[in-house]
Amino acid sequence: MKTIGMIGGVTWESTKDYYRIINELTREQLGGVHSAKIILYSVDFDFILSSGWQQKIDLLREKAQLLERAGADCLIICANTLHKLYNEIQSVVDIPIIHIADAVGSTIHKKGLHKVGLLGTRPTMEEDFYKKRLKDKFDIDTIVPDEDSRIFIQKVIYKELAKGNFLEESKKRYIEICNNLIANGAEGIILGCTEIPLLISQNDFSIPVFNTTFIHASAAVDFALK
Repeated sequence: MKTIGMIGGVTWESTKDYYRIINELTREQLGGVHSAKIILYSVDFDFILSSGWQQKIDLLREKAQLLERAGADCLIICANTLHKLYNEIQSVVDIPIIHIADAVGSTIHKKGLHKVGLLGTRPTMEEDFYKKRLKDKFDIDTIVPDEDSRIFIQKVIYKELAKGNFLEESKKRYIEICNNLIANGAEGIILGCTEIPLLISQNDFSIPVFNTTFIHASAAVDFALK
């Protein structure tokens, strides 16, 4: 069994789900009372929110190298948005960083879908680092909500979900936004922020919903046990 290095705390609400899922899947595959070999570095989310991109790069590079020296065989960054910095972080470590969009794209591709809706923070929805990777590697087209909806989605992520607050009115609006994407041709929905699965899930929709926390954690287990 290989050791998984985790950069978490972004937020800890979703990081605890990563930890739980990785250990549950490890026990399912190995049986008995087996658990995963994990080294976790949890960063201060307030710093992540308040710092500039270069400060984020410096911090994540330092922590990635720390986890590598501690014995991690692979790394996962437990947040979709921070994969904007994937190349900058991967360049300073020799062990592989499992890209969340690669894990998600592979899962969507296996289902034979070609057009999906994407929810996440504004950088994830509006910039190319996530959508272009899905297109270039898996030929998956993504559609995103309108600007007002994108603003609302991000506000809920940072003002509610990151603080452990799950409001019914926010859930209803998220579902409405997803249904608009479905009406515009989305064959599935990517929950492209690891906090969003804390609010909505597959149970809320009839089309496939891709929980990026679960998919990313599963990819880490696959690497560790192969």
